[in-house]
Amino acid sequence: MHIHKLSEENSILNAFIAEIRDVNIQKDRMRFRRNLERIGEVLAYELSKKLHYSSKEIKTPLGIKQTHAIDDTLVVCSILRAGLPLHQGILNYFDWADCSFISAYRYHTSETDFEIIVEYLASQDLDNKVLILADPMLATGQSMLATYEALSKVGLPKEIHLVSAIGAQAGIDFLNKRLPDDTQLWIGDIDNTLNDKGYIIPGLGDAGDLAFGEKLQK
Repeated sequence: MHIHKLSEENSILNAFIAEIRDVNIQKDRMRFRRNLERIGEVLAYELSKKLHYSSKEIKTPLGIKQTHAIDDTLVVCSILRAGLPLHQGILNYFDWADCSFISAYRYHTSETDFEIIVEYLASQDLDNKVLILADPMLATGQSMLATYEALSKVGLPKEIHLVSAIGAQAGIDFLNKRLPDDTQLWIGDIDNTLNDKGYIIPGLGDAGDLAFGEKLQK
């Protein structure tokens, strides 16, 4: 897996990541969602550099201009519900892309153990398309893997790009052993620790709850 950790270079992205982590700023739910959206925009821009382009002529009011256009057919798939603001940011830049949605959540069998339950999938045929999987928090990697396995039943994409705001090194290592070698991960920042409940430390908390409100736990 090819890993693009964007926080290694100074950019405005680091300011957005700092704000979604900040316990005081993240109390503003609308600002939290907007920052995730902006992170999605930055990650989409960087991802766009790896897509395939061809030469194209466009007609302006005053003449003809040679330019380059993306050749790929894109499908952006978000993991509900936390992925929605990140999805919107990606879609702001790839506004012609198709969209898929999947539900993947943790079902706790004990205080520390859980399994990933996938109950809903709405997707296009993925054959020979570029699949962009969006989930703001890549913790254990199990949700991303469950999503990939569910989507494998609706076609074989020619490329897979994972997009996350924050991840844990353990989750990245987990996916690196299980996803195709040419998978690309676009991530804002990487933390080194998971606690015994599978949450990223220092992380930022539960992105879905911060964006949309606390939910009942199953």
